[in-house]
Amino acid sequence: MTQNIYGYVRVSTKDQCEDRQMIALWQFPVPENNIFIDKLSGKDFNRPQYIRLMRKIKPGDILVVKSIDRLGRNYEEIQNQWRLITKEKGVDIVVIDMPLLNTRNSGKDLTGTFISDLVLQILSYVAQTERENIKQRQKEGIEAAKKRGVRFGRPKIPMPEGFEQIKEAWESGKIVSREAARQLGVSQDTFLRWAHDQEVSDCV
Repeated sequence: MTQNIYGYVRVSTKDQCEDRQMIALWQFPVPENNIFIDKLSGKDFNRPQYIRLMRKIKPGDILVVKSIDRLGRNYEEIQNQWRLITKEKGVDIVVIDMPLLNTRNSGKDLTGTFISDLVLQILSYVAQTERENIKQRQKEGIEAAKKRGVRFGRPKIPMPEGFEQIKEAWESGKIVSREAARQLGVSQDTFLRWAHDQEVSDCV
């Protein structure tokens, strides 16, 4: 039976570089044509290249990833995918950063399987916990920055002179919102938001 070696690489955004993972897979070695790359969040498994990979692998093949969180960062999903690949598809997994997670060596007997499953559970938990900690630190950082007066998002466009007159013309039906925005040199959405915000302010 022919045994093929595949690799899977994931980075969270299109701006992130996959070089570090690719180098590790090449050194394994994984044939370059057998490496599947997704540049998407790890929040779920609805990823085009991962889906292609799952369709391609067959019993006896080997799947190589650099670290366990490349499969995903959710504890339950990582567990489910591990079982799908190793149990249902009959494919071995090698996690380069964690030699104990190598079902070629440790998954053929009861003790090896127990150790591999135990390590997997621990690492999956750690991966999810770290993700949640990162999100919490980001939230706390944003809140602290806001208290210091740091503003997030696009800077507000200053309201130009003549807004009141143009707004009155719009309210009286003399011009439409698109024309009002054109005269002010802003987008239609910006004009309507200004008009709405001013109405709310007048009512307070």
